Amino acid sequence: QVQLVESGGGLVQPGGSLRLSCAASGSIFSINAMGWYRQAPGKQRELVAAITSGGSTNYADSVKGRFTISRDNYKNTVLLQMNALKPEDTAVYYCNAQIIDSMVRLNDYWGQGTQVTVSS
Repeated sequence: QVQLVESGGGLVQPGGSLRLSCAASGSIFSINAMGWYRQAPGKQRELVAAITSGGSTNYADSVKGRFTISRDNYKNTVLLQMNALKPEDTAVYYCNAQIIDSMVRLNDYWGQGTQVTVSS
């Protein structure tokens, strides 16, 4: 059993900041990568940011310079610091993890999603 628990979403004004966190727990052998996706109504789910176990990062062009992803490997937690938020950042944000489980199988796991709303 592997579970991803997300927190940190909410309502914020344009230009404000939010910090999302996602903690993985369960039968985990190792985690290759963790990241955040988002999906707005009527739009496809898109990658926001991802980080590998070695610390390599990847960001969507729309968030570069504003968002920062980091990872605590010991706690199996990924953080997303979101600054200078814009209304177009409004979406449901989903944590994703590529996890090798106790059966040595690589699987993608998803959190249930946390709503981020940027509005005046």
